[in-house]
Amino acid sequence: MKNDIQAPTQRLADRTVSAFRWASIISHGILLVILGIVYAASLYFSWWTWTQWVVYILAGLAVLSGIWSIGFRPVYLHKHFRYGVTDEFLQIKSGAFHEHYALIPMTKIQAVSTSQGPVLRRFGLYTLEIETMGSSHGIPGLPKEIAIDVRNQIARCAKIKEVDE
Repeated sequence: MKNDIQAPTQRLADRTVSAFRWASIISHGILLVILGIVYAASLYFSWWTWTQWVVYILAGLAVLSGIWSIGFRPVYLHKHFRYGVTDEFLQIKSGAFHEHYALIPMTKIQAVSTSQGPVLRRFGLYTLEIETMGSSHGIPGLPKEIAIDVRNQIARCAKIKEVDE
């Protein structure tokens, strides 16, 4: 039996590692500030001692989560995320420990769009969002030209009529 569907080979931009790290730094910083406010409130209002211990435990978990999200996760995502677009399929492969491989027929794609938050905007990157009847998929960290080209290619292959932004 011949396997004519090739594994996806296109990678994310190198800037995605920095973008994902900054997004994690911001979110974990906000979390630690909130925990600091709760801790200060527990001292000021003389709450029970166990509330301070809960804040200590949550802060420790936030630090461990930050080490993973800032130090390791962006590198693993960049290293193990692949995508590919053909006339028949959109392929998305991700995961270092638990590999996930999605093969989406172009005929099932209902909508495709690009989005960009403040951190991705700072790095000149976009997220490509693909909607099907039962699920949605995303390709994060694409440069603008590539994101628009891939979006248009998917739209042509899926025969989606798009409205210019």
